[in-house]
Amino acid sequence: MKFLIINGPNLNLLGLREPDIYGRQDYAALCRFLTESANDAGVEAELFQSNHEGAIVDRIQAAYGVFDGIVINPAAYTHTSVAILDALKAVAIPAVEVHISDVSKRESFRQVSYAGMACVKTYMGLGFEGYRQAILFLRDYLRDGGHGA
Repeated sequence: MKFLIINGPNLNLLGLREPDIYGRQDYAALCRFLTESANDAGVEAELFQSNHEGAIVDRIQAAYGVFDGIVINPAAYTHTSVAILDALKAVAIPAVEVHISDVSKRESFRQVSYAGMACVKTYMGLGFEGYRQAILFLRDYLRDGGHGA
């Protein structure tokens, strides 16, 4: 089983950007955590991060026929990108949305998730652990034939 894990804009600045919201661990720590979590779950994972919407769309499109599942934290594009939503819908690869912070308790403009409309589940407010939960859920979801875990 092979997963693509996508992180959107400014996640490369983890540890620097609003540490009271996003924590003090940096992006390299997240990458280590993701690799370890995927290995522990028995899945192969490829990590991708971009600050550019088009690059994220291109990577989602290139995932077709290559990956079994997508874990995505679209970051700020969560609330603005119909293009990412359309790409996720087009490839129809089961996807799980992750947010380090609990966006449901934040600013009003963060209450809409376009990407989430194409995802089978969302984890938010769990910090890095949300990614682990997403990987495990997606693995089990796929093993169960897409009928939930």
